[in-house]
Amino acid sequence: MRYRRRDESDWGIDTQRLDAYLERIGASRPARADAEALHHLQRRHLLTVPFENLSIHLGDPIVLAEEPLLEKIVDRRRGGFCYELNGLFGMVLPALGFQTTYLGARVFQPERLGPPFDHLALRVDCPEPWLVDVGFGRHAQYPLRLDDRDDQSDPDGTFRLVDTDEGDVDVLRDGKPQYRLEMRARALIDCEATCWWHQTSPASHFTQSTVCSLLTENGRVTLSEGVLIRTVDGERYQQRLVEDAAVLEAYRRYFDVVLDRVPVRMAR
Repeated sequence: MRYRRRDESDWGIDTQRLDAYLERIGASRPARADAEALHHLQRRHLLTVPFENLSIHLGDPIVLAEEPLLEKIVDRRRGGFCYELNGLFGMVLPALGFQTTYLGARVFQPERLGPPFDHLALRVDCPEPWLVDVGFGRHAQYPLRLDDRDDQSDPDGTFRLVDTDEGDVDVLRDGKPQYRLEMRARALIDCEATCWWHQTSPASHFTQSTVCSLLTENGRVTLSEGVLIRTVDGERYQQRLVEDAAVLEAYRRYFDVVLDRVPVRMAR
């Protein structure tokens, strides 16, 4: 399907599409654009929209624009990775009255930092600044104060933001660096080159395996390379799914993702 690209300055989700998104995540339109509403919206998104890279392994192009993101995540009830999830969330929040800014980041790898725009996160001011991220897989369930340098407790760990000498901010979870956040405002189009790289490069971890992961009320469920992992109240359950029918049923049952074929990691 081809989409007509509009300049980001022209983006603005209409009322009908906004309501469809809110229905998708099981949330009502907030009465006020305040921190309480922001916390609720982030967690509802994380509980309903999976972090997944299945389009890469289905051969479907990822288009970072308003209509294709709405069509994929809202109409087809799919998920996505950071550029898609935070990309769409960064369109929805301004429509609800939140002052929202895209921020680029580089993910910490075992031996180095990833490339520029390796990750996309959000700054939301209401009026205090919050770091909002619905596109990093297992991460903070609630927004983090962007101006706080003390430990911040979250159901998924203890987070700390640390200033770097270059003016960036390192985001740590349980003492381990997760990504380095650039504080300069960015546009979604700035991520297109790295988004393409993640879809095509053998060096990208997104091309190396399939993943679909979702926060649940009592843990998390992940399906990767045919292995289903469920964490329930701290207990871990693992099962290998051999038949394609079982894999497709797991996508439907645990993630509400309906596919007509199993995503297969392609040799590159």
